[in-house]
Amino acid sequence: MPETQPVGFLNVNKPLNLTSHDVVAQVRRRCRSLAGSTKVGHAGTLDPLADGVLVICLGAATRLSEYVMRGRKVYRATIEFGAATTTYDAAGEFLERKSADHIQRADAQRVMQDFIGEIEQVPPMHSAIKVGGRKLYELARQGRTIEREPRRVTIHAIKLLAWRQPVADLEIECGAGTYIRSIANDMGAALGVGGYLKSLTRTASGLFKLEDSLALDAITAGGDDWLGGIVPPYDALSQFPRTILEADDAARLRQGRFIERKTDTDERLVFAFDADRQLVAILEAHGQRWKPRKVFSRQS
Repeated sequence: MPETQPVGFLNVNKPLNLTSHDVVAQVRRRCRSLAGSTKVGHAGTLDPLADGVLVICLGAATRLSEYVMRGRKVYRATIEFGAATTTYDAAGEFLERKSADHIQRADAQRVMQDFIGEIEQVPPMHSAIKVGGRKLYELARQGRTIEREPRRVTIHAIKLLAWRQPVADLEIECGAGTYIRSIANDMGAALGVGGYLKSLTRTASGLFKLEDSLALDAITAGGDDWLGGIVPPYDALSQFPRTILEADDAARLRQGRFIERKTDTDERLVFAFDADRQLVAILEAHGQRWKPRKVFSRQS
């Protein structure tokens, strides 16, 4: 049994037909069997009908989920044209079917271009976004549809991997908060025949790649080998500005005190580590000093 609770991130290959919460619950039970009560969360939900990379946060790393979630996401999506559903994916009821016999590969490639860049996207009714304190999917289950404010999302690239008329396999690279289901629905609407997301795999979330992911069974089935797959915050946050602290500054920050900004930098937010690469604090610029935004205790 580990002497301390695990802290860091697990790159889990979420199976189909499990919610992200299901995966969190299974990992939490496994951690409890090894080191007692451990905080467990995730950085970016995957729908039950999607599989692939789900980043699980362990221990104090649950306080870092908002930063890990900011990384670019890459998905492999299968979209079928000629039908639309209530949920924009295969889980919903079909609303209409139209002939898509005239839709060709070139049509799919043409409409894809309109979704690259910063776009306005209306989230699906069947989503966890809250409006007036209620989650949209709760209202949808009551048969209610309400106006949703469009949100700006960024689509960095869309590549057509395969075309099996009227089904398109796409690779989509996007920013956080993007609904791939909405892209499927909106592409179908743009083509005038409807479309829905038939399957979805997340192949990357920031630095976490599908080829490096752990099977959920490898974590829950027994044994401790999976502990070697925990990615420490120092590695998981490598895309952010960071600094290594002297011992006296690390001690001050862990007491919640400000420290002097000893080097010139334009960065407004910095991740500060001690000499052992343990995360001490998230710092924000405050004049000529660093103010601790979040402070992390030292792991024994």
